[in-house]
Amino acid sequence: MTSGTIYLGYPVLSTADDRVFVDALLVSQEHGLAAFVLADGLPGKNGGWERFSEEQDNLYAVLESYLGKHPSLRRDRKLAFDIKTITVFAADPGAPPDSVLGHYCDIGDVTKLVDAFDPIDPLVEQSLQAAIQRVTTIKPAKRRESVTINGSRGAVLRVIEKGIANLDLWQKRAAIETPEGPQRIRGLAGSGKTVVLALKAAYLHTQHPDWTIALTFKTRALYQQLDDLATRFSFEHSNDRPDPSRLRIMHSWGSSNRDGVYSTIARHVGVTPRDFAYASSTYGREDPFSGVCGELLAATSDSDVEPLFDAVLIDEAQDLPPEFFQLVYRFTRDPKRIVWAFDELQKLSESAMPSTDELFGLTPAGESRVTLIDRDEEPRRDIVLPRCYRNTPWCLATAHALGFGIYRPDGLVQHFDEPQLWEDIGYKVLSGDLSLGNAVRLERSKMSYPEYFPELLSQDDAVVLKTFVDEETQDRWVAQEIVRNLDSDELEHDDILIVLPDAYTAKRRSVRLSKALLHVGIDSHLAGVASSVDELFVPGSIAIAHIHRAKGNEAPMVYAIDSQFANSPPNLITRRNTLFTALTRSRAWVRVCGWGHEMEGVAAEIERVRAEDYVLDFSIPTTEELERLRRIHRDRSSAEMASVKRATKNARELLAALSRDELDIDDLPPELRTGLLRLVREELQDEDE
Repeated sequence: MTSGTIYLGYPVLSTADDRVFVDALLVSQEHGLAAFVLADGLPGKNGGWERFSEEQDNLYAVLESYLGKHPSLRRDRKLAFDIKTITVFAADPGAPPDSVLGHYCDIGDVTKLVDAFDPIDPLVEQSLQAAIQRVTTIKPAKRRESVTINGSRGAVLRVIEKGIANLDLWQKRAAIETPEGPQRIRGLAGSGKTVVLALKAAYLHTQHPDWTIALTFKTRALYQQLDDLATRFSFEHSNDRPDPSRLRIMHSWGSSNRDGVYSTIARHVGVTPRDFAYASSTYGREDPFSGVCGELLAATSDSDVEPLFDAVLIDEAQDLPPEFFQLVYRFTRDPKRIVWAFDELQKLSESAMPSTDELFGLTPAGESRVTLIDRDEEPRRDIVLPRCYRNTPWCLATAHALGFGIYRPDGLVQHFDEPQLWEDIGYKVLSGDLSLGNAVRLERSKMSYPEYFPELLSQDDAVVLKTFVDEETQDRWVAQEIVRNLDSDELEHDDILIVLPDAYTAKRRSVRLSKALLHVGIDSHLAGVASSVDELFVPGSIAIAHIHRAKGNEAPMVYAIDSQFANSPPNLITRRNTLFTALTRSRAWVRVCGWGHEMEGVAAEIERVRAEDYVLDFSIPTTEELERLRRIHRDRSSAEMASVKRATKNARELLAALSRDELDIDDLPPELRTGLLRLVREELQDEDE
């Protein structure tokens, strides 16, 4: 049985004068490379073979020219395999003249013809897949020529980076197949969603150079990565840079000096775009973008609008509000080619991702605007990327254990409503049952991560825990470790990322950390403040990023510092999600650092994960327990936080007065005394249950 990949209508190959669309292409180890031309007629009794022969000659020439550029596909001066070109007719075309080169057959003889082709070397087949998929440019732009020590971290990275040049089956489908209408791509962080979207955008731009295509995102620091990927992939497809007026890399909101999707739509309809200052003062800091998008939706609801985009590709969809999706829908031409990549469990407590009805709304008749029903023999509309290429299995198990509070002494902090999601995100059940209220033991499935992780990395080095007595001691240790990373580990500055958990204190906090780094001769910058808002890494400088700048980005070595932040109330769910996100920025190694008393609890949880050999052993909450978790650990608004502080202060004063005998319990009004006793009894009963 032949195994390989059949590409339909792909790739698009450029010559000096034209673009060549390949009807079908087979790449397999058993039979090499076979390119198919689907004939639109028969040669005829009196000849007519010249046209079909010329089509094959052109196809052969463009394939040979393109593939010959890849050294891994050559042997001496020739390709390491034969290119077979086949014209397929609807009926038997008869035998071609002896002078006509290539292969010709009817649809019923294709299998017999292909079975006669010779196999190719497995490594050649792997390189050929990468070349056809246009992902050879994912390979690192830097050559790591300074790496001289066998087994150094730099040497390990060089091997890992070579290993990610091929798309897996689901990534291929997501990147190449685009339905006539909306499509959702989902998977864990590190499953390749960003690369897939950039490749899809470049492919659509090459296929349809007259389309206006937007590739958009939430995290400003992601601009650098997306622009780089889209540019590289466009070069692979068309030997040219993308046309920036047609393939537009745009932030979802926009700014005073760079267009975004929202700001472009606003100007298109004659509305002045709102800035963050207005949005946060009008709608609050919790979700200001939702407010301004809602404003623009209302302003355009009663008018016929002229669409702006032929296709819109949305990264980080989980961080964008429904109002943004509804704006995109309104200003995208039929058949609404909107592709959104959704990060599964970026917010760990989410029971499920928003439905298409929640994102895009309903028609006036109450029907769904967008559906994701897959149809036979059509591109899939809902694709899951099941394999995580960014995070090691040890890092991801640790991150999930901390994020959910699996080994927290006081119990879980959060859980999703659908336990089966554990299997969707790459865990296998060792014992127990994935249902509410049941005990279960889970570990990362071997199919959920690439083989090179256990071959090249060790679990003890992939995740390292360090605790300190104070912040200054922690910062000094981090600085000394980075010196070693740059020297004996042979890492480069942009291989390293320091993540701060608190965005509100990041400016002040980064100053103290930068002093520690400068003391050992290392330059650093706070992303978006000491560097462009659209860039994370700067040559010769170590990137420091608060959690919102770090989201969507990655680095081989990540320092998740001040991790005690995750163990301090209030808003424990948000704090746990923050630590989960920080750890999952790591592409190889993560250092979980923290200080003080609160770090002791985080450290104990990590040590327990390690003692359990990265197995998650816990009881899935019941429906009632899930409700209680959400009630106890829910995020609170600024007003609620102020109320909590006032109530805490008053309760402490009451307790102090009672303990000093300045006040007796009987002095309290009866209704207050009764109410307090009732609440205490209910809380004790919940704990007993």
